[in-house]
Amino acid sequence: MNRQSKTEVWEVGEKHYDLGNDLFESFLDPTFNYTCGYWKNADYLNDAQIHKMELIAKKLMLKPGMRVLDIGCGWGGLCKYLAEKYHVNMVGCTIGKDGAKVAIERCKGLDVEIRVCDYRDINEKFDRIVSVGMFEHVGPRNYRTFFEVAHRCLVDDGIFLLHTIGMKSTKMPRADGFTHKYIFPNGTLPYTEDICKETDGLFILEDWHNFGYHYSKTLMAWHENFNRNWPKISHKYGERFYRMWNYYLCSCSAVFRTRTFQLWQIVLSKNGVSEGYDAPR
Repeated sequence: MNRQSKTEVWEVGEKHYDLGNDLFESFLDPTFNYTCGYWKNADYLNDAQIHKMELIAKKLMLKPGMRVLDIGCGWGGLCKYLAEKYHVNMVGCTIGKDGAKVAIERCKGLDVEIRVCDYRDINEKFDRIVSVGMFEHVGPRNYRTFFEVAHRCLVDDGIFLLHTIGMKSTKMPRADGFTHKYIFPNGTLPYTEDICKETDGLFILEDWHNFGYHYSKTLMAWHENFNRNWPKISHKYGERFYRMWNYYLCSCSAVFRTRTFQLWQIVLSKNGVSEGYDAPR
């Protein structure tokens, strides 16, 4: 769940809340990942988020000096991790100006460029492309364009990793009313058939990894952090916001626990990975 990283206005009835970084700092881990952690061999949220970024790195088969595009880079956590540990050149794009400022500061001194731009305006080549928690905000009408941009920007022997929430059935709505109205306005979730249809003729599907249950654990860890740190921010947000944010975290945890929502990491290539793709887990 990757809200474009900026100060936002959250409306509840006639009440308006400015959602600043103080809120997200109250429940996220130090890497500032607002997406699903990977809990295999992890007992704590910070470890789960590091394991998620490490899993992404391994799936991308990174080598030092590679040029990597992060579409929807948020606060720059993944850019920072991959540049530090794997010595790649990172370019992160986001439409959130405030989030970009944080990302630039966090990545200072690293081989990282943070751009405030629409991903559709990028027209240059990268060895690897990754997008984590941004596809949920693209919308079905733009899916083909999204994949065409990735195809255009990826070198012929490159790898593209898409990390997104998805729906288990086309018989279900793409978003529930509460989340659509209050948390992620205009956010919509893809179906499996959307991925297959909109990548047809552009990419080869190398791997499709579903670990949606891990999102339930991530959300409950956020819930615990939020409640522990609530006294620090309660004066700004108030009791009504407290109840509704708890409802958001717990209800989302429930839909992932029941597997109604899925969490997919999908690995794509243009022409097939040489000698085959051995998917890490």
